[in-house]
Amino acid sequence: MIPFVDLRAIHQPLYSELVEAFTGVLDGNAFVLGPAVEQFERSFAAYVGRKHCVGLNSGTSALHLALKSYGIGPGDEVITTPHTFVATAWAISYCGARPVFADVEASTGNINSEQVRALVTPRTKAILPVDLYGNPAALTVLEEVAATNGLRLIDDACQAHGSRLSGRPVGSFGDVACFSFYPAKNLGAVGEGGAVVTDDDALADRLRMLRDHAQVGRHNHVEIGFNYRMEGVQGAVLGIKLHYLDSWNSARSHAAARYFELLSGLEGVRLPSVTPGGEPNWHLFVVRVASRERVIRSMQEMGVQTAVHYPVPVHLQPAYAHLGYRKGDFPEAEAFASSCLSLPMFPTITEGDQVRVAKSLAVAVGGAA
Repeated sequence: MIPFVDLRAIHQPLYSELVEAFTGVLDGNAFVLGPAVEQFERSFAAYVGRKHCVGLNSGTSALHLALKSYGIGPGDEVITTPHTFVATAWAISYCGARPVFADVEASTGNINSEQVRALVTPRTKAILPVDLYGNPAALTVLEEVAATNGLRLIDDACQAHGSRLSGRPVGSFGDVACFSFYPAKNLGAVGEGGAVVTDDDALADRLRMLRDHAQVGRHNHVEIGFNYRMEGVQGAVLGIKLHYLDSWNSARSHAAARYFELLSGLEGVRLPSVTPGGEPNWHLFVVRVASRERVIRSMQEMGVQTAVHYPVPVHLQPAYAHLGYRKGDFPEAEAFASSCLSLPMFPTITEGDQVRVAKSLAVAVGGAA
């Protein structure tokens, strides 16, 4: 069986380094925050070209605190995409604000910047794009839209560790960017983890306060806070893995190039498109096919695991029925959701395995036609 992702192959060469990191945290008793987290924060901030990185316990928490720190709350609107993991919208809802969806580009699946421009109202406080599958959104355009309308631009870069746009690291765009270090991400912890990066000194201080029960000093809680702290072991692991991120992303880029070569011209398969000026980290390699469930079953029978990111657009999730959106409101997002198929993608995937993936996809698509 060719797995969808192979974390064992990523961790095995790092085994001794990881054990040493675990031992260091154990010996130092720095289980929550602490020196390993602080060192990772400094390293990751430098990596994405920001002054500050605030380590947190998940990407969802990062998105929540970023919005919260800007005072976004009830009565406010945040424009975002319906084709994403639901946590993007959760963060808006956690603040009591309203998610307002813009459809996505037919080519990339990223938020349509011109639709964003048209949706701005006096209630709009922020734009929250997603760098879908590791492919940067049109962040330079969205920066202009945000600046013109006096809005915050909060980049959901949870899938985009090491991606670049116009030569700049993803993470350096907008007011802040948010990252997830879920284990399957290009830079993954051995549990949950997240971060907000920013150049704003005061905002970084506020984020650090809010993540730690809103304490100023010990047992002095100045507002309603959160237990969103990063664990010491996650900071230690991420600090080690950060050294390998560029080489892993390079391997993914080579694997993506092989997929393009192997699948070019295959009838019934639509290959991914890249944002102009973008250099994706290829967190996911997502094609689009008809009769997806039949294709998935057929490939599984031929020994190839696949995945779907994401099968139900956020505006059609039961939890958001109260927003009043209906099927057909965002046709491009709905088309993506009904046809997207994620192929196996990880740094150690071999050319031989990719040939098998391509052959199984060709057979499956032919059988599903």
